[in-house]
Amino acid sequence: MTEKIKGAIIQRDRETYAIVPRSPAGIVKPENLENIIKTVRKYNIPIIKMTSGQRMVLVGIKEEDIDKVKMDLGMPIGEATAPCLHYVQTCPGTAVCKFGNQDSLSLGLEIEELYRAMDLHAKLKIGVSGCPRCCGESYMRDIGVFGSGKGWTVIFGGNSGGRPRIGDKIAKDLTKDETLDLIRRLLEYYWINGKSGERTARFMERIGFERLNSELLAAIPYIPTE
Repeated sequence: MTEKIKGAIIQRDRETYAIVPRSPAGIVKPENLENIIKTVRKYNIPIIKMTSGQRMVLVGIKEEDIDKVKMDLGMPIGEATAPCLHYVQTCPGTAVCKFGNQDSLSLGLEIEELYRAMDLHAKLKIGVSGCPRCCGESYMRDIGVFGSGKGWTVIFGGNSGGRPRIGDKIAKDLTKDETLDLIRRLLEYYWINGKSGERTARFMERIGFERLNSELLAAIPYIPTE
């Protein structure tokens, strides 16, 4: 599926569009909510839908109103179908949750800032969880991270779509800096060796963990052994 208008996706009626204001880590400020409500009422947008990726999608926008809606929202707009980072999903982590081991919100926000403009072979979804309960759905995202009392675990190649795949556990007990460095290496490796339109789940099925381990992970000294 391609986008006729950047950042907007045509709907079933073939006349109206949907756009997704970015809400990094699922956080929305009061002024964002106020702008959304004002804009929805001003342009008679019929549907505000919460997505599984902790975003709000505005559905039923007339084509001639799309640019005006974006301007009035005053928020960055996420890509609808483009091959790039679509979102970083996070749980509350240590901010409020009694089970949180690590600060998933701050890590998720940093990851989104680093990679929101990166071009990729296909869409990319990231899940960050503050504990092994994985409320950020870390095992079912292209890149997943979850915290424990000893540090962060990084997962790669998950997918929750029509061909679901549990991601491969790449490393555990990492510091925040080691986690960010490993994510960078994984994305670079995927960019070099992946194919156009190939999600990370299909990429891992094609190349296998052993190849990833021999070509990338063996060169990283802090990868713990089981």
